[in-house]
Amino acid sequence: MASSTNSNDIIHDFPPFFKAFKDGHIERYMTHDHFPAGLDPNTGIQSKDVVISPETGLSARIYIPKINGPDQKLPLLVHYHGGGFCAGSPYETVLHKFIISLISQANVVVITVDYRLAPEHPLPIAYDDSLAALQWIATHSNHQGPEPWLNEYVDFGRVFLAGESAGANITHYVAVRAGATGLAGLKIVGLIIIHPFFGGKERDEMYKFLCPTSSGCDDDPKLNPAVDPDLSSLGCSKVLVCVAEKDWLKDRGVTYCEILGKSGWGGSVELLESKGEDHCFHLFNADGENFRPLMKKFVDFILRD
Repeated sequence: MASSTNSNDIIHDFPPFFKAFKDGHIERYMTHDHFPAGLDPNTGIQSKDVVISPETGLSARIYIPKINGPDQKLPLLVHYHGGGFCAGSPYETVLHKFIISLISQANVVVITVDYRLAPEHPLPIAYDDSLAALQWIATHSNHQGPEPWLNEYVDFGRVFLAGESAGANITHYVAVRAGATGLAGLKIVGLIIIHPFFGGKERDEMYKFLCPTSSGCDDDPKLNPAVDPDLSSLGCSKVLVCVAEKDWLKDRGVTYCEILGKSGWGGSVELLESKGEDHCFHLFNADGENFRPLMKKFVDFILRD
């Protein structure tokens, strides 16, 4: 008897991200451009791409501002991009423009991590890659690591982690693991959590597909920080949580703030809501009236003691 399905049958469909077919192949709805690294002529900011792990292909893009002296040590911002754990990269034009704007105002070194994407690389690989990238960064704290820009220009006592959407979820995870297990050589001062993705009360079918070991429900600490026994070990002293009024994830960001406040973690958490805005507007509507105050908040958060 002929099979009622064939290899071209769609078995999972998760717009706007991807659809999965019976034969195992994935088709993504979105395509992403690739902005080349190099010198930005308007600001003097330089960027280059580096390989963190030849074995896994884990890589990153590093940015440095225009350097005014050989002994200048700057804060480091480690960034994890969004995209539902299955899309996006550090090399997109919209992200490049945002980072150039941030560096121009905050005068920081930025490294944005190219973790491997699900479902081809099932979760928790993206989490593991992201933690491995921070551990690799920490090997430069004696100024003898493999990447000269990190050796020469970074103050490892002033490290910040940041991410939007799924990248905000990863940012939180990495900071908890760093705090719980210890990470010698650097000090994470703060987190910038932008429009974060966490789970809701219902099973998240896409997350469960991307992470076969997860229930997709709120008993998974990656989806629900409240059930993480290590939450009080969050490895930083302050967190800025940004939400957008029209974002369907807004309530989850607000709940995240409340969870941190009740966790026994001893740091400070601040919530900032952008009125009239939607998910990740800072990347897609950088000319809007709410972009400038949000960016100012990021800069103040980094530069404030």
